Amino acid sequence: MKYPDNIKELCKLPINMMGILFYTQSPRYIGEKSFPELKSISSGIQLTGVFVNEPVENILNRIKEFDLDVVQLHGNESPVECKLLRQNNVKVIKAFSIKDPEDFRSSVFYENTCDYFLFDTKTVFYGGSGKKFDWQILSYYTGTTPFLLSGGISEQDVSDIKKIDHSLFAGIDLNSKFELSPGNTDINKIKHFISNFTS
Repeated sequence: MKYPDNIKELCKLPINMMGILFYTQSPRYIGEKSFPELKSISSGIQLTGVFVNEPVENILNRIKEFDLDVVQLHGNESPVECKLLRQNNVKVIKAFSIKDPEDFRSSVFYENTCDYFLFDTKTVFYGGSGKKFDWQILSYYTGTTPFLLSGGISEQDVSDIKKIDHSLFAGIDLNSKFELSPGNTDINKIKHFISNFTS
């Protein structure tokens, strides 16, 4: 999310987390903005800062500036860095790029350092590809940390998501397929998705 009015509209919907992106190379980068009203308009929703290979000190500054509840890490952050951030009263989500079952192996080193893992489609970029991986391979994940699913999820995927049968499947991350432009969410699409998902 990038624009205050769009954020206000999204916050009216029954969502659990809302992301703002601090990766400067992304078109969704929030920029050097400070939204003093951001925490109040997102009351009840966990405000999530998304980072890629950002120094821990910088992340801690953003946590304080934006009063973040969650940090989502999409780079090569170490288990030590995840654990350190988690000690600062925020939840930590660590993203892993997935294509084949063996891609789950790297998550073993992050057990007990994160609140959630996020399984995204493997590409040369840091997320935001708009592409899905084969969700059937989720059965190969045998860790103990709950996970979120990401990567090209669209309105057409409701029935397939409902079929995912894994005890640690905790939620979904919606992004590019629900945008009017980078960082500008199509509220009607989100409403339609939620309606279909909960019906």
